Amino acid sequence: MNAVVEAPLELVEAVASLRIPSRMDRRMQDLMDHNTDGSLGPEGRAELEALVELSENIALLRARALNLLGRKPT
Repeated sequence: MNAVVEAPLELVEAVASLRIPSRMDRRMQDLMDHNTDGSLGPEGRAELEALVELSENIALLRARALNLLGRKPT
């Protein structure tokens, strides 16, 4: 289904500038480091998976908004 939807430019710009918050990014990096060294437990693994999923979803939304704006990621 390819519907055409109008959205304010400000909304598309806001989505294009989305980033995972730095605190969450640092936490995700810390969990990845623990995963690499084998010290990540089940709770940490679940948290890491959730943060990775959030990061990927933000990246996809951002990519779509940038595409609409005719821009490349920076």
